[in-house]
Order: sequence, then structure tokens, then C-alpha cells
Amino acid sequence: MQSKKTFPYIIAEIGQAHEGSLGILHSYIDALAKTGVNAVKFQMHIAEAESSEHEPFRVKFSLEDKTRFDYWKRMGFSLDQWKGIKQHCEELGLDFICSPFSNLAVNWLEEIGVTQYKIGSGEVTNFLILEKIARTGKPIILSSGMSSFEELDKTVLFLKEKKVDFAILQCTTAYPTQPEHYGLNVMQELQKRYEVPVGFSDHSAKMETCIAATALGASIIEFHVVFDRQLFGPDSESSLTITETKDVVRAVRNIARALSNPVDKNNTTDFTSLKQIFEKSLAVNKNLPKDHRLTFEDLESKKPKGLGIDAARFQEVIGKKLNKELQQWDFLKEEDIK
Repeated sequence: MQSKKTFPYIIAEIGQAHEGSLGILHSYIDALAKTGVNAVKFQMHIAEAESSEHEPFRVKFSLEDKTRFDYWKRMGFSLDQWKGIKQHCEELGLDFICSPFSNLAVNWLEEIGVTQYKIGSGEVTNFLILEKIARTGKPIILSSGMSSFEELDKTVLFLKEKKVDFAILQCTTAYPTQPEHYGLNVMQELQKRYEVPVGFSDHSAKMETCIAATALGASIIEFHVVFDRQLFGPDSESSLTITETKDVVRAVRNIARALSNPVDKNNTTDFTSLKQIFEKSLAVNKNLPKDHRLTFEDLESKKPKGLGIDAARFQEVIGKKLNKELQQWDFLKEEDIK
């Protein structure tokens, strides 16, 4: 499904952070190209096709839009503008991913030439748009934010019957998501239940969430981005900044690298020289005469290893007699005992 071979596949979502400004949107693309993410994700809103003046605000945040329908109109771009957006992404080596919210948007995305689709949490049970996308033969990344397993079972069955290649993201539709609602455990449940690639779509505005998801096996990581969390918009408080995005990409890549290189704890060959330095040999802590019978209280351990009997073998020398006189802090060697 992913066009790049890095693991996990990291998607930075601009979403509505552009505030309807094409210039700001392109500024986000430029900034994200320097962070190391694989893909930039957008939302294609065509107000007349997906909404109506009757749609209520989820949160009444807008100071300039009378209705949610007005907001979607302000957030929209023309087909030609979307073609330019995709071209800009590709010129900078970023995959273009977009969530459609209408069948018309799917038509536009097909004309643009997308290689995969992202289904937002609110569209998981929208079988009309799922049918439309399934007919394209393109792979899907499915967010599970508002869906129960009962609902997901129906959607997964539908996609499998249509032979659609898809992945599922654990997602909590709360902005910003609090730790007790992350649902990191759900990733394993999704993988076991549906046997498809799984990942995590984050709205916590915390870097550690994506890092934890990577450690738990997420093959896809998605999060919202914003230039500053104080900016106006419905997702600003639940987004990572550009600087945080750079940091989380670096951390996620490091964790993924660690997971792909399991350590054999029984193989200590890389530490041979260090063990020689840090491990210790037995020594005596006082002047001792010949024929003295060694006790625990006579012994000390000193670096380096190899100049005396290994400190780990101290029990073997207790009760043994010295066959020569030893001075305080002398190493205790095999030939010093009878």
C-alpha cells in the first residue's frame, strides 16, 4: 500500500489548518517536506456534494461562517487547484493523500490520479462512498474513530468481498485525545480480528503517542500538523507543530530501526573488550602470610578481568591455603593457592 519502503509509513495531515487559503496550504507542503514524513494528507470538501445548510457545527468555532455548510464552502478548492497541490507534493517527494467526503470528490481524485484513499472516521459506514472507491481498485487506509467492532465487521466484510487492499487505523475521535482514551491496545485487537495492516491516527498533540504506537507495531502513523497550536481552527489544539513533527519522525524511525534489529542477549561478542575492562579479578585486601586459609573477609575484586581469578569464582577459593605470602591489594592467581 505504501509507496515508500520506510516503516512505519508516516502521514502528516494538514486537514483544515490552511483555513481556506491556498497560499497557506502550499506553505505547509514546503514545511513538511523538510520533516521526513512520507505523505501529506488533505481533506477534499465539496460543500454542495457532501453537506447542506442544515448541517450543525460539531463545535461552534468559526467567527466568520454562519453555518457549517458555509465553512465547507470556504475550505474548498477547485479541481485545477487540487491538481496543483498534488503536483507540489510530488515535486518535493511527498505522497499526496486525500480523504473524499462525497462521490464527486472521488471523481475529482481519480482525475487528479491518486494512488490510494484515506477514509475518515465519519465515512466508515458510508457504503455509497466505499462502493465508489472500491470500484477504483485503489487501496484504502481506514480510520476507525467512531466505529464499534460490530460496525467495522460490516465494513471489513464489504471491503474483503470487493477484494480491496486496506489497512485500519486505531483512532479516537476526540480533540485533543486524552491518554485514557488513546486505545493503543485496540491496534492488536484490530490486527488479530481482521488480519490486515494496522496503524494509529493520533489527535493527542503529544509526540509520545506516536512513539508508543510504533513500539506496539503500528505500520502507519498519522497525525495533524499546525504551524502553531494557538492558530485559529478546529484541529489546532490536537495537532503537532512542524518542529515537533521533525522530532517525532526521528523518534519513530529510531524505534522502528530498533524493532527491526532484535538483539540476541546470548551473543556478547561485541562486548569482549569491554567485559575485559569492566569485569574484575579477585585480590586480597590485607597482607596475608603463607599457609593462611582464605576467608570471605580477605577478598576484594579489582579491575581489570584476567589479572587474577575471576571475581565470580570467589566461592571456590574460600578455605584454600596460600602457598606464598601476599601483600595487600595483590591479585589472587591460581598458582597462589593450594
